[in-house]
Amino acid sequence: MRLPIRLRNFLTIMIIILLFPIVVFANATYKDIKVKLAAQNSPSLPSVGSYENFIKLLEKSEKIKPFYKLTFTTDERALKTAAADYSNTNVQVDGVDESDIVKTDGEYIYQVNNERLLIVKAYPAEEMQVVSQIKYDLGAFYPNDLYVYKNNLVVIGRKYVNIRKEGSPVEGGKIIKNVIRPIVITKPVTKVLVYDISNKKNIKIKRTIEVDGDYLTSRMINSKFYMITNKYLYDYRANQDIKPMYKDSVYRAGRENEIDFKDIKYFPGYVEPNYILLSSFDILKDDKADIQTYLGSGQNVYASLNNIYVAVSEYSYQNNNTIIYKFNIKDGVRYTNSAKIQGMLLNQFSMDEYDGYFRVATTSFSNVIGGDTSNNLYILDENMNLVGKLEGLAEGENIKSARFLKDKVYLVTYKNIDPLFVIDASNPKEPKVLGYLKIPGFSTYLHPYDENHIIGFGVNTKDVEITGYDGKPFTTTIESGLKLSLFDITDFENPKEQDTIIIGGRGSYSELLYNHKALLFSKEKNIFAFPVTIFETANLDKPFDYGKFSFQGVYIFGVDVEKGLNLKGKITHITKFGDDKYIGFDYNEAIHRMIYINDVIYTISDKYIKASDINTFEEINKIELK
Repeated sequence: MRLPIRLRNFLTIMIIILLFPIVVFANATYKDIKVKLAAQNSPSLPSVGSYENFIKLLEKSEKIKPFYKLTFTTDERALKTAAADYSNTNVQVDGVDESDIVKTDGEYIYQVNNERLLIVKAYPAEEMQVVSQIKYDLGAFYPNDLYVYKNNLVVIGRKYVNIRKEGSPVEGGKIIKNVIRPIVITKPVTKVLVYDISNKKNIKIKRTIEVDGDYLTSRMINSKFYMITNKYLYDYRANQDIKPMYKDSVYRAGRENEIDFKDIKYFPGYVEPNYILLSSFDILKDDKADIQTYLGSGQNVYASLNNIYVAVSEYSYQNNNTIIYKFNIKDGVRYTNSAKIQGMLLNQFSMDEYDGYFRVATTSFSNVIGGDTSNNLYILDENMNLVGKLEGLAEGENIKSARFLKDKVYLVTYKNIDPLFVIDASNPKEPKVLGYLKIPGFSTYLHPYDENHIIGFGVNTKDVEITGYDGKPFTTTIESGLKLSLFDITDFENPKEQDTIIIGGRGSYSELLYNHKALLFSKEKNIFAFPVTIFETANLDKPFDYGKFSFQGVYIFGVDVEKGLNLKGKITHITKFGDDKYIGFDYNEAIHRMIYINDVIYTISDKYIKASDINTFEEINKIELK
C-alpha cells in the first residue's frame, strides 16, 4: 500500500532525527586549515562554449577536486470581498515571499493536498466549502507548493521524463525471449503552473514552464517569480542528456528548448558535473522566461529585495568550505561575483544582507575522529570582499540556529548546553561578541518578538546516567521534549532566558524544528502557534524509551514580556486514537498549517479544515476534504 506523501515525509524526518548520520573525514584538523575568503569579482563569466570544452572542464575538475565531494539537492492585495486582516507565510525577509503548501488571500484557502490542489471558500467561516479541486495525474505531475498573488495562483511541482531505455529486448524487429525487461532511464523536471483564479470555481491555466532538474527553492517579489533547480550529470561522457532543456508555453508554442554550451557559464575553479538553473519571469506578463545556466550547484538560498545568494558546501580531506554566488535581481537576473568562506551553513537563516553588507555564519568541522569544531561570522561588502570576521566561537560545538536582526547577530551553538551568543555587527569591520547565555537544550529556530525579546524554539536536553553494555554506568545527554524560550536581550551583554516551557517528552516532534513556515505568529493577536506531535516519556533513564503518543495538533501560546509564555489553547483534528504507542491516529488528520482570517483561526490537515474562534478556540465550522 502506498503511504500518503505527508506520512512518508514525516517518517523520513523521524528516522533522520533518531538516526542522525555521522560523517567521518580523515587527515587534518580544522586548526590546521588556513582558508582565505576569496572573492571572484567577475561580472562576466566565461561560457562553456562547446561539448569538447565541457568535457575538458569536468575532467580537469575531477583531477583537482578532492576524493570526497558531497553536494545537496525553501504584497499587494486587492480582493473586494476578502477580510482585511489575515496571516501570510512566515518568511525570512519582509517583501520576499516564500512558497508553502497553504496560502490565503483573506477569503479563500489554497492548499496542496498530496496529489490535489484545493481551493476552499473559508471566509466567512460559517460558509466554508471546497469550491475547486484539481487532481493531478501523479505520473505526470507531483505538486509541491504554491504562491498566490492577486488573481494568480502559482503551483510548483515535479515530473519525471523518460529519456532512454537500456537493455531493450527487441532486436531486428523481433522480441528476444528470456531477456530482462528494459530499464527506463528518467530525468527529474520541475514544472510551474500559473493559473488565472478570477473565477474560483473555474480556474484556468494561463502559463506552464518546465525546467530540467530537481527543485531547490523559489521566491516571489510582487509578481516576479524566481526559481532554482539542480540538474546533476550522472554520466557526462555518454553525450546523452547533458544539455539542459526547458519549455515555456509562451515561447515557441511550448516546444522543448535545448540550452547550448555557448549559453552555459561556469565558475572558474568551481566546476562540477551539475547545473544550476536560475529561472525567472513576471507572472503578469507574457514575456519569455529567463533561464540562466551555470556549471555548479546550489544548496542554501537567501534572497533580499535586490539580490539572490546561492550557497553550496565543499568538502575535502583538508577543509570544508562554502562557496556563495551572488545574483543581482534589480533589472532581470545578473551574476555579479562570488566568494569562498571557511565552514558550512546550517540553512538559509545563516545568511543575511543588511545596509550594503552580506553576513554569513558557519561551522567549521574537523576532518578527524574526535577533532574540534568551531563557529565563525564573516562580513562581506557588496563585491563579496571580506571586510570583517569573527572566528573560533564555541569550540567543540556547532551552530543550531542563527538570526540576523539589523546590526545584531544571534547564534545558538550546542554540544551539551545551549549558548545564545549576542554579536554586535554595527561596525562591519570589527564584529564583536557582546554577551552569551548558557542553558540546557538548544533552539533550532529564533523568531524576533520586539526590540528586546526573541523567542527560541527547539529541543530540551537532560543529562542522565545509564548502564553501558559493559555493566558500568556513564552519563549521557538525551533529548527530553520540545522547548519554547523567551529571551530578554535588553542588556546585550547579559541576555536572559526570561521564561521557558517544556512540551512533551522524548520523541515529541514539530515541523517548526526544521521549517519556519510551520509557524503562525501575530504579535497583535498574541499568537505563537505551531503543529506538534506529543509523546509522554515513561522513563528518561532508559535511552530508547520514547513513551506513549498522546497528542497531535496545534499548541497556541501567548507571549507577555512581563509575565512570560502561556499556553492559551490546543486544537486537534484527531477523531480516534489507535492502540499503536508510536503513532496511534490517522495521519491524514495531522495538522500541518494554521492561518487566521480576522478573528478565526483555521487549522489545516490533509483530511479536514477546522475554523475556530481565535480567542476561545471553540469550533465554528469543520469540513472534510474528500
